[in-house]
Amino acid sequence: MDQPARELVVLMTHGADHELSSVGFTIACGAITAGMKVTAFLTSAAVDLVRRRGVELTHVAPLDPIKVSMEDFMGRGGTIVACTPCVKARGYAQEQLLEGVTIAGASVMHEKLKAGAASLSF
Repeated sequence: MDQPARELVVLMTHGADHELSSVGFTIACGAITAGMKVTAFLTSAAVDLVRRRGVELTHVAPLDPIKVSMEDFMGRGGTIVACTPCVKARGYAQEQLLEGVTIAGASVMHEKLKAGAASLSF
């Protein structure tokens, strides 16, 4: 009998100015490869990563450019949620974000954690 995929929430706070944004998506992609269902919850400066063209700014060699990692992540079923207050604080609107990114509050993450999801923070 197949068991449902284990869930992982990756909480990210760093944006284009820090290598941990690239590391977070590299780890998230690895979790998908391992068979996990993964949600990246972006807060603080990390919401800048999903602003159209903002993703073009981050590349920490020798890792793939973050745009490549994020496209891989979403293309394989990863979900990206951008924190509502963080998006609003920056004056962003849904149409300014990458296609497929959801704006939602922390309750999305809390529900997954209450249901047993593991979590990592970057």
